[in-house]
Amino acid sequence: MNDFLLPDIGEGIVECEVVEWRVAEGDQIEEDQPIVEVMTDKALVEITAPEAGVVTKLYVAQGQIAKVHAPLYAYQVDEDSETESKLEAAQPATNEKPKEQTSEASIASDSLAVGVAVGRLYDKVPASPAVRRIVREHALQLTDISGSGKDGRVLKEDVLAHLDQASQISASAQTTVKSQADTQAPRVEPLRGVRAVMAKRMVEAASTIPHFQYGEEIDVTALLALRERLKPLAEAEGERLTLMPFFMKAMALAVAEEPIVNAQLNAAGNELHYYSQCNIGMAVDSKTGLMVPNVKNVERLTLLEIAREVGRLTTSAREGRVDQADLKGGTISISNIGALGGTYAAPIINAPEAAIVAIGKTQWLPRFDEQGAVQRRAIMTITWAGDHRFIDGGTIARFCNAWKGFLEAPDSMLLHLA
Repeated sequence: MNDFLLPDIGEGIVECEVVEWRVAEGDQIEEDQPIVEVMTDKALVEITAPEAGVVTKLYVAQGQIAKVHAPLYAYQVDEDSETESKLEAAQPATNEKPKEQTSEASIASDSLAVGVAVGRLYDKVPASPAVRRIVREHALQLTDISGSGKDGRVLKEDVLAHLDQASQISASAQTTVKSQADTQAPRVEPLRGVRAVMAKRMVEAASTIPHFQYGEEIDVTALLALRERLKPLAEAEGERLTLMPFFMKAMALAVAEEPIVNAQLNAAGNELHYYSQCNIGMAVDSKTGLMVPNVKNVERLTLLEIAREVGRLTTSAREGRVDQADLKGGTISISNIGALGGTYAAPIINAPEAAIVAIGKTQWLPRFDEQGAVQRRAIMTITWAGDHRFIDGGTIARFCNAWKGFLEAPDSMLLHLA
């Protein structure tokens, strides 16, 4: 019998949550067959079987935490047609304790063993993955639902009927205790996965990095007009052209004028590391929490290539399936809060990067031209946050001015494109 150890699935990741087992104990598995989905602090990861065999034990129950390099499940290599019978004979008798030898105290003293036992019972109830997902989403237990299918298999209709019955009971209970509604306890949800890491990193960044905030307004009237002219050309190439590729390209050009903004301070705080590549991260509001994948080597890419990467990363992040490589190596970040309607924001630096900009929504506002006449202009508000340990106000102002210049006169970027 072989133990499958949870491998390294990301830089700095030491544990993950078991979201869904695709197999149960006793199941026959094939090489590369999906076995389990786990949620790391960055993304949802699917783990496949290293070789064919039979699953003999699931060490970590669904919804529990698995540790990197610790056993995740056990399997017997499928050597011949008698594998299953040999496997059953090989099961040690000490795996199960007689009921009379199992006290409540011993169960309470080993919560992990209880979690694994519950996981085994859950997986032995016959049900499809889709039904199991519905059960998990409604915080139910398969063992509490009467199955009407063959061999007691729990069907979708069984789950819906169970929910309907529970709803009726709940409605009756709410009517009874309506006067006590203000004393109801809040729903408690453990902070895990991406949100847990976001909480940890934001606290670390805010408490260890002195932030310097710098706000500005940018007239993007010409940029919007240019985008409208280029949109049909991008669509002909199968790409959706948003403003983000322009923001990124202009930022890479501005970095060339103020390279310290694209630098990072080492852990000891005594060295600055300047990066020649500009890997620009973009904050994405995903279903699993805030993710910041980055577009690599923006200084070398065309607007169309950047648009393609932005589209790919946005889709992956919203599905919670971003590759680890796309989350590593960022050098500077953009938070487009304006896409959700925010006008101003004070962003927190995505450590170990040195700067981040929050882009507010664009508004059509009256502005005076050089002759004093009032014109209708598209005004976008932005707020920079810089690491004040080595970026001062003058530096961030000069960098922002260069970036602003490219965005307000986007044709000027043509002079700098390779």
